[in-house]
Amino acid sequence: MNLSLQIKMNEKLFLRNPEETDLGRQIILNSIVLIHKVGFELFTFKKLAEKIGTTEAGIYRYFENKHRLLVYIVSWYWSWLEYKVMVHTNNISSPEIKLKKIIEILATQVKDDVQTKHVDEQLLHEIVRMEGAKAYLTRHVTDDNKQRLFKPYKDLCTAIAVIILECNPKYKFPRSLSSTIIEMAHYQNFFMRNLPALTDFGGIKDDRKVIAFLEDLVFASLFPAKRK
Repeated sequence: MNLSLQIKMNEKLFLRNPEETDLGRQIILNSIVLIHKVGFELFTFKKLAEKIGTTEAGIYRYFENKHRLLVYIVSWYWSWLEYKVMVHTNNISSPEIKLKKIIEILATQVKDDVQTKHVDEQLLHEIVRMEGAKAYLTRHVTDDNKQRLFKPYKDLCTAIAVIILECNPKYKFPRSLSSTIIEMAHYQNFFMRNLPALTDFGGIKDDRKVIAFLEDLVFASLFPAKRK
């Protein structure tokens, strides 16, 4: 049986829902492939149109500009990741084991999800790792935030923060630690593969080393007395 995962996106991200048409799904699929190949700076709707075999005008019917498209695919990734975290922790009773599982998910290379034929999660994961911050590091971030364009990222952070508090209800910085885990998992993974002098894992390139580092950092913060 083929299962299909559908993620509901903020309607302010698009002019026409790309999930509802073949062309829209092709835009999502091929934008991920093209951004991964050339980078966001060199990515244009003209290049995307040529790759798909359509017109720029056709793409502009779905997205106002390429930044909106970037925010769309990055937000989609965060929603998909929250779903993945929920599925893999749903039957775990221990909050500490849950948190370890989340760290493992965040710090491990992603494989393509067969439930989503129009999204290559492996490529999208690499885009988020390299280009994701460009979704919100803009001069109009405040206006975008008012439109709740970053809600999927916030929802994921909140879900992790809840588990952090389950581990230690007295911990004062659950949201800060949550977003730090996410960002550090991505940055350390990127550094390990591209700027090895910024990590202790450059010569190894092993996700398990990043996981061990994050576990040490997180649980030392949550239970400092145990480390004395």
